[in-house]
Amino acid sequence: MITSVLVANRGEIACRVFRTCRASGIRTVAVCSDADENALHTRVADAAVRLPGTASADTYLRGDLIVKAAVAAGADAVHPGYGFLSENAGFARAVLDAGLTWIGPPPEAIEAMASKTRAKELMGVAPLRTVTEADLPVLVKAAAGGGGRGMRIVRDLAGLDAALTAARAEAASAFGDGEVFVEPYVEHGRHVEVQVLADAHGTVWTLGTRDCSLQRRHQKVIEEAPAPGLGPELEEDLRAQAVRAARAVDYVGAGTVEFLVAGGRAHFLEMNTRLQVEHPVTEAVFGIDLVALQIRVAEGHALDGAPPRARGHAVEARLYAEDPAHDWAPRTGRLHRLAVPDGIRLDTGYTDGDDIGVHYDPLIAKAVAHAPTRAEAVRSLAGALERAAIHGPVTNRDLLVRSLRHPEFTSARMDTAFYDRHLAALTTPAPDPLAPLAAALADAAGRSRFGAWRNVPSRPQVKRYVMAGEEHEVRYRHGRSGPEADGVRVLRTDPHLVVLETDGVRRRYEVARYGDEVHVGTTRLTALPRFPDPTTQSPPGSLLAPMPGTVVRVAENLTEGTPVAAGQPLIWLEAMKMEHRITAPTTGVLTSLHVEPGQQVTVASLLAVVTPT
Repeated sequence: MITSVLVANRGEIACRVFRTCRASGIRTVAVCSDADENALHTRVADAAVRLPGTASADTYLRGDLIVKAAVAAGADAVHPGYGFLSENAGFARAVLDAGLTWIGPPPEAIEAMASKTRAKELMGVAPLRTVTEADLPVLVKAAAGGGGRGMRIVRDLAGLDAALTAARAEAASAFGDGEVFVEPYVEHGRHVEVQVLADAHGTVWTLGTRDCSLQRRHQKVIEEAPAPGLGPELEEDLRAQAVRAARAVDYVGAGTVEFLVAGGRAHFLEMNTRLQVEHPVTEAVFGIDLVALQIRVAEGHALDGAPPRARGHAVEARLYAEDPAHDWAPRTGRLHRLAVPDGIRLDTGYTDGDDIGVHYDPLIAKAVAHAPTRAEAVRSLAGALERAAIHGPVTNRDLLVRSLRHPEFTSARMDTAFYDRHLAALTTPAPDPLAPLAAALADAAGRSRFGAWRNVPSRPQVKRYVMAGEEHEVRYRHGRSGPEADGVRVLRTDPHLVVLETDGVRRRYEVARYGDEVHVGTTRLTALPRFPDPTTQSPPGSLLAPMPGTVVRVAENLTEGTPVAAGQPLIWLEAMKMEHRITAPTTGVLTSLHVEPGQQVTVASLLAVVTPT
């Protein structure tokens, strides 16, 4: 019987596994890089072992160090989570060779399925060995791992070599394996998957379907169970293929078989030999704990003859620290507050006051709603996210709410190109015009205790904020009965709550301020200084780092004086395990270059300057 589990992972999944372990009376062991020394998963574990360094290659991808940590901490089992080494057969063997229990499938099953090229061959689907114009579009894909890392769509043969190079680099960074392959890209398909769970006694469960079609950069954003509108014949085909895949490799444990569904047909993609990020929707619908079942199976117990009956519908949204309107750029900073309304499951690796750093995935949390029907679950999740308090870096919260309420999603007509079609509309700012006034009044109320109200009554007070990328100026006066603003009735002001009335409608604004960062309800603003600092202005044509990260590449032969074309990639940054291209903003000449490969940069660092011609 397992008594102590080390989770060879970090963040949200480590916290989620620990939660089940605590409920089962199992001691928990965390591993942590130097960047995660004070992370939530490190704090909640019964014991933690340091992995020196910050880069994944030096820490969470070092199977030898993780096995030593498990032995040193007295763990008798290892749970891999997802990502990192979760689909690494060599790591699974090392765990078993150390006399520990591996809470996952046999290494041979991982080996057969973890390489997507071998998995496709096993299922009778061969990747492309050569690519011609007739094959386009194609998808370049990492052979190991998942989560959208190492994936590129290629629509022009001229871009194939660059896509292969970028995919290899990203895959090697994320999984320690740079192997990639090419397959046909199915346009306008739905991403549908089947959850499987198998024991060592020959029983294979299929736990319904999930739809994960809403994706950015091939990484899932919104998932649900069951997948809507498939029809009984297609569902049966999906289940049958999933069982065939599991039995073909004598699978044991939890796994997922993924498909693209188009034209009423299911096209096999891959089998993920691990727990999936989106497993909570299956747990909600079937009323089970998949991690607890993983542990039971690893202990040698048999599954019951048939899986439990599915009930209702569940939807999950992934909350990321990122800016969808600016190429999904990841964001870092302090998460001051994270709270969702009751009735919503929140799986997270952060709590109030934690820092979101640059080294790992920008996932903050997963929010899950379960209800008797799909429409009720979708409505519940959208409403909860809209009312959630998320104070800190820019997030994709507004995108999630709008996506859940989009008619294409509510009517279950979405596919994997959803954001290709709708991203611009979904990220068009729709800020509350009264939010800057509420922020200014709350700020004034906070300062009034120290005599800041001693002003000439007729003199307007002016405050400036940046909201949704635009500057807003606020003017108000101090009247005899309190603050006054044109066209707005001010009913209450204090540092944390402002009540305003326009056209007979009252609105309450909860206000929180953290330095220059102000949150008014769900609106995020930045307070501007009264007198801007001229030294912070950058020269025209400056390329600034959109996020903190590491310079991994500079364009070949790029030196000062080199002519460049608008849109030409000049610098590649790696941040949060994703590669980001910095392109020339205009046609001109590179007049200065301030970075080189391997250099760490902070947000807004000057990378280069292009002078227009």
